[in-house]
Amino acid sequence: MAGFRPVLAATVVALFWVCVLVGPCWAGDPFAYFDWDVSYLTVAPLGVKQQVIAINGEFPGPVMNVTTNWNLVVNVQNDLDEPLLITWDGIQHRKNSWQDGVLGTNCPIPSGWNWTYQFQVKDQIGSFFYFPSLNLQRAAGGYGGITVNNREVIAVPFGKPDGDITLFIGDWFNKNHTDLRKVLDNGKNLGMPDGVLINGKGPYRYNRTLVADGINYETVNVHPGKTYRIRVHNVGIFTSLNFRIQNHNLLLVETEGSYTVQQNYTNLDIHVGQSYSFLVMMDQNASTDYYIVASARFVNETRWKRVTGVAILHYSNSRGKASGPLPDPPNDFYDKTFSMNQARSITWNVSAGAARPNPQGSFKYGSINVTQVYVLKNKPPVIINGKQRTTLNGISYFPPQTPIRLADQYNLEGVYTLDFPTRPHQGPPKLGTSVINGTYRGFMEIIFQNNDTTVQTYHLDGYAFFVVGMDFGEWTENSRGTYNKWDGVARSTTQVFPGAWTAILVSLDNVGVWNLRTENLDTWYLGQEVYIKVVNPENTNKTELPLPDNALYCGRLKKYLREQTPHYKTKSSSSVISANDKLLGFMLLLPLSVIFL
Repeated sequence: MAGFRPVLAATVVALFWVCVLVGPCWAGDPFAYFDWDVSYLTVAPLGVKQQVIAINGEFPGPVMNVTTNWNLVVNVQNDLDEPLLITWDGIQHRKNSWQDGVLGTNCPIPSGWNWTYQFQVKDQIGSFFYFPSLNLQRAAGGYGGITVNNREVIAVPFGKPDGDITLFIGDWFNKNHTDLRKVLDNGKNLGMPDGVLINGKGPYRYNRTLVADGINYETVNVHPGKTYRIRVHNVGIFTSLNFRIQNHNLLLVETEGSYTVQQNYTNLDIHVGQSYSFLVMMDQNASTDYYIVASARFVNETRWKRVTGVAILHYSNSRGKASGPLPDPPNDFYDKTFSMNQARSITWNVSAGAARPNPQGSFKYGSINVTQVYVLKNKPPVIINGKQRTTLNGISYFPPQTPIRLADQYNLEGVYTLDFPTRPHQGPPKLGTSVINGTYRGFMEIIFQNNDTTVQTYHLDGYAFFVVGMDFGEWTENSRGTYNKWDGVARSTTQVFPGAWTAILVSLDNVGVWNLRTENLDTWYLGQEVYIKVVNPENTNKTELPLPDNALYCGRLKKYLREQTPHYKTKSSSSVISANDKLLGFMLLLPLSVIFL
């Protein structure tokens, strides 16, 4: 037996290093691998041929179906003719803003280059989406879904649905994103969209005058008596949409990673960048099809009638086409109170668990002392240095050539200033790279004050925040008396109505540099964003992951950019490998005499 000791020792050492590389042996979180080619595709969703952005030839892109705590490895080949970044809306990237996919943290992937994202969907569940974050590219596509399922050991607050369906809704122009950029660069508004797409397709021909013949439309196939979870993402440019299914109730159960108090809606306003999931029971007469509708909100109904997305809900035993007028939208063009009250009605299911077994409401946000307050006011576009720009607190964000987080890593000075005002800037509007200095483990109150004429939605990367209040008029200190301090829903995107305010609370426990922006592509492109810097004063790598080995460099750090090297490509577009599988694969490479000691 003594002769086997060196072999046994070698085996122990080998297994030790496997455990180091892949995490705790036999108990590590799985890795999901995705191999994406981002390129142009010619389609005609509204009957006019145009160039869209596809992933692996798909428009929209694939849905990433993963589970809490999985590690995602996404290998992206940029075959566009311009730089690219992919951002993961609502995915919190715990301790890892390096993978956020926005200009504040990442250099863009150059045209023709390949780059691999790696991050963990740590302690998350729910419905999210990804999209290209640069230069209005989302207006041309490149988006897809992220479904994060509960682990089997965590109870879901409703019965298992009979199917899971993802719908992408959004306004659409027949012009490509580069032409839309030119419109904004020339100081003009984008105007009225040409239509609304549902899953990248145009409307069903419900009206022969409004909808041309030959348009390809989406069909959702269902079985009578079954219940489906339908996840809806507004991936559009700037239009708030009302979503409804003819003769069917929408039981809201989740939004952007939080289970909600379950309640039925006949229709729901879904603003740009927002995601919801509903349970829909197929309990209607199955002899005909039904309309699925996404129509523009707060617009002149007569002029915007053609800006309506229509898909078909098709029962398996249906014998007839959907017919008659579309189900009516809310009739409140001159009064947005209905929509605001609808938004207020969405609350947190504090008794349900989510990614962990403890109830969501165990984090009693209403009893935490606020340490920082920011009132962020936006206004209609203004002219700065001869160009049309949008602002927050009078500052129009100007992205530096060197990303903020990368500049910090290399101790570069002069890239940005850490002086974003807590209240609206009193002087003339100006360009600036001014950053919010967030206090690590602080509790920040942010009030969005919308002095523009259209709905704006705001998104914070790296966090879920609590939506605690909204109302019309100017926010004052007394407005805090109206806050919901018990079951305000936790999410990553919230709407702010024109002439109104919305208040959120956020616990700054995620170290990094995080993008706070409007999701409306036109106002985002023109400068309505800021970054929040959250630094742990202790020198430790436990609260933030290190700079990845494959980091790209640009701006003042361009000298560190290495030549592009080939990346390993999987045989299919996606695969899942557990830590156990990795260990088994390694052991298969060992001599049999080692394995069978």
